[in-house]
Amino acid sequence: MAKSRLVKANEKIAEKVVGGYKKIEEGVVGGYKKIEEGAVGGVNKISDSFVDQFLTKDGESIEEAKARLAEEQKERQMKAMKKKERV
Repeated sequence: MAKSRLVKANEKIAEKVVGGYKKIEEGVVGGYKKIEEGAVGGVNKISDSFVDQFLTKDGESIEEAKARLAEEQKERQMKAMKKKERV
C-alpha cells in the first residue's frame, strides 16, 4: 500500500515536471522563432532595397532582378569550374 502511494505521488511529480519543461521549451522555441523571423525579415528588406536601388534594370521588378542575378552567378560559377578542370 505504501508503495502504491509513492508510485502515484511520483507519477504526479513526473507529470508536473514534464508539463513545466514543455511550457519552458515552447516559450524558448517561440521566442527564438520570433527573433529569427524578425532578423530574416530585416535582412530581406535591406536586400530588396539594395537590389531595387542599385541592381534593377529599367522596368525590371526586384524578383526579376534577383532571378537574373542568380542566373548570372550560376554562369560565373560554371565558367570557374570549367577553368579549374582545364588546369
